[in-house]
Amino acid sequence: MEKHYTNGEITIDWKPDLCIHSTNCWKGLSAVFDPRKRPWIKMDGADTPAIRAAVARCPSGALSLRDHDSPAAVLVSEASAVDIQLLPNGPLQVIGHVNVINEQGESVIKSEKTFLCRCGSSANKPYCDGTHRKIEFRS
Repeated sequence: MEKHYTNGEITIDWKPDLCIHSTNCWKGLSAVFDPRKRPWIKMDGADTPAIRAAVARCPSGALSLRDHDSPAAVLVSEASAVDIQLLPNGPLQVIGHVNVINEQGESVIKSEKTFLCRCGSSANKPYCDGTHRKIEFRS
């Protein structure tokens, strides 16, 4: 279930099903992102430029931004090509304009990047949920 957090200037959209738990957000800006607290995103913990920079470091696209000057525009750019990288002992990183379509033919994810499970043990297939680390998957 997608969640939204705002500071009046920008809104963070969080898609937990895409999160691969890289820890880039909370290790990079713990004043805003703290997974031990609820809500785990505190928009008053830093200024807008710092929050933008932290969200930009999200490798999976689970965190994205909307600017209040243009609320319909998610701040990601569409790429014309898709690159797929096999991460060592980890998931498939898909970079480019990604449109994931479910079994019913519905578009369920549109993003600039996503991580797909390669170990076969994710509880959130086809997406990576970080289980490869727990089971010590080796490619």
